[in-house]
Amino acid sequence: MSQPLPAVNTAIGAVSQPTASRRRARLQLSARWAPYVLLGPFLVLFVVFGLYPLLFSLYLAFQSWEPTSGLHAMQFVGFDNFAFALQDEWFWKSLSNTGWLALASGVPQHLVAIPVACFIHARIKRFRNLLVGAYFVPYITSTVAIAILFTSLFSTDYGLINSGLRAIWNGEPIDWLNKPGTIKPTIALLVFWRYVGFNVVLYLAALQTIPADLYEAARIDGAKAWQQFRYITLPSLRPAILFGVTLSVIGGLQLFEEPFILTNGKGGSDQAGMTTAFYLFRMAFDFNDFGAASAMSWLLFAVVAVLTWATHKALGRKH
Repeated sequence: MSQPLPAVNTAIGAVSQPTASRRRARLQLSARWAPYVLLGPFLVLFVVFGLYPLLFSLYLAFQSWEPTSGLHAMQFVGFDNFAFALQDEWFWKSLSNTGWLALASGVPQHLVAIPVACFIHARIKRFRNLLVGAYFVPYITSTVAIAILFTSLFSTDYGLINSGLRAIWNGEPIDWLNKPGTIKPTIALLVFWRYVGFNVVLYLAALQTIPADLYEAARIDGAKAWQQFRYITLPSLRPAILFGVTLSVIGGLQLFEEPFILTNGKGGSDQAGMTTAFYLFRMAFDFNDFGAASAMSWLLFAVVAVLTWATHKALGRKH
């Protein structure tokens, strides 16, 4: 009477074994495709809003095109747009303005941020997070809001800066946002004020990774504070300095929002506040020459790439 049971168990085992195999196969397939499914939305957005505009701008750099005429009106002109850009005196002036602003705003960021980060790291303990947050607030604040604030501060007739100067001496108000000699320092001050907090946070995070044993050993050997800073702190901060300076170079050469808002989209007197990104924007949307604007954007990319490489060679770790 008990003979059929092994046959039933064998049948159940035969049925369950393929079921388990199929389940394992489905799990392996799901694990294999899960990364692509999760990355899918990003890849679609990147192709639509990143890769396609990049390739289209490269294509436009060799075309003569006004968007109001439609896509069929494109005409291949070879390297004429690049030749026009290299012969355009306003393009070179915009590059000169951009380089001046990048240096005037970028170098002080790091010269100020490193000592401030060292002071906070060594001296501030109780309210460190509050102080670091206060330094970081301008970085996360809207560029438009900051530019409007600086426009109010440096307004010719009603700005707080001119009001304070008039309280000291009765002179003519300074036209900060229009004169060639004042518009660039004003833009550089805005950029410096906005990004110095980011660099403070960057260097403070790097300082916290330096072993305290190095400073203890240096003190035992009689090294003074300046020697500790020179031979321990600065070499240890080299990767952070390279990262921060690289970001400053890239951001400084792509400067657009601050000069655009402070000069009301005009560039100031004698175009002293017109950066290269600002100029190629006007070339495209004011003069409707998208081909020349695309060529200028690729020339700017070449400048950014070369200076980024030079920064890496100058500040990168020597082997």
